[in-house]
Amino acid sequence: MREPCIVAVSDAKIDERGCSKKDSSVLSIQKDCAIEALEKTGLSFSDIDGLAVAGLWGMPGPGVMQPNVLTEYLGISYPKWLDGTNTGGSAFIFHLQHAYQAIKNKVCNNVLILYGSTQKSKKERNFLDRPAIFSSQFDMVAGLPSPVGAYALAAQRHMYEFGSNKETLAEIAVAARNWAKLNPNAYKKDNLTIDDVINSQAICSPLSKLDCCLVTDGGGAIVMSNTDRISDFKNDPIYIRGFGETSSHSSINYMEDMSKLDVAIKSSEDAYNMSKISPKDIDFAMIYDSFTITVLMSLEALGFCEIGEGKDFVKNGNLGPKGSFPINTNGGGLSYCHPGMYSIFTLIEACRQLWGHCGERQLKKNLTNVLCHGTGGVLSSAATAILSKESI
Repeated sequence: MREPCIVAVSDAKIDERGCSKKDSSVLSIQKDCAIEALEKTGLSFSDIDGLAVAGLWGMPGPGVMQPNVLTEYLGISYPKWLDGTNTGGSAFIFHLQHAYQAIKNKVCNNVLILYGSTQKSKKERNFLDRPAIFSSQFDMVAGLPSPVGAYALAAQRHMYEFGSNKETLAEIAVAARNWAKLNPNAYKKDNLTIDDVINSQAICSPLSKLDCCLVTDGGGAIVMSNTDRISDFKNDPIYIRGFGETSSHSSINYMEDMSKLDVAIKSSEDAYNMSKISPKDIDFAMIYDSFTITVLMSLEALGFCEIGEGKDFVKNGNLGPKGSFPINTNGGGLSYCHPGMYSIFTLIEACRQLWGHCGERQLKKNLTNVLCHGTGGVLSSAATAILSKESI
């Protein structure tokens, strides 16, 4: 039976400043990643009949219609399926799930999922000049920093409800750094301690500088195809066993309960139900780490520990290279890269771990199932995908 699958991935190289190579553009980054990924398959651009892309580039202007721009730039001839869904940083897991459905139902055969950003080298990241309209009129005019202020509110509430603290969050940042030290393409590889995180510059209480994701350039590509062409692929196919997606709000003041991540609870329930896999069957996880609090709340919501028990689950380096539950083995958005929207990198690293392509940071045990989870906006949207070496 024809099964959609991931057959190749690629990520852009960044230098010691966290920037892409000189004279790169968001388009050239995506093209270079696409070429590198396609070289690992029996496919070429002429075989691509589906395209998904999201980003913050080119808006206002042609970036409003990013699938059109990439179709033109890459020379893809009349694609049968396009997706420009933008739910914030979670968007690429949404794309994966939509592409799965399109391939499964024979709308298209081979899909490229792309992302590129030059936000650091071109100094493009600026949320402060956005108009305070729609629901944001109630928080931006009050001076809430965007997006860190929203995550700080959630962190404060979690600490109040469940007794987590700054040391809890610092454990997450240190684990990410310890993984990044094993990743040649990671931006931050210097040593990091719990005290370093706690004592770093305050940004928005209770979050400090090292609780916050990086600002870098970057990009990536994912090639999805189907098992009808399995003999063409250089990599074993990686199957999408289950997925779920949802959203609940745009502005943080409409989040129903800031102490728990309901969107992740709901998206992961759908993923577990579809896959018939439970949290105990997951070998490792790739979890969007826009801020340390995002990881803490996600671990609880995804069922790896009970709500409120994350503070104990992350202790003693449990998420790091010497821990019992590894996550974000590339270093995550906290230490590897964060070009503005991160979830594509959760998928890229998950595939590389399943293929055994991770070098020094390769997990040693026999891997079968990985959960990838993306959070978008200000804890607004969620997408969960369970990838596996085993088909349904």
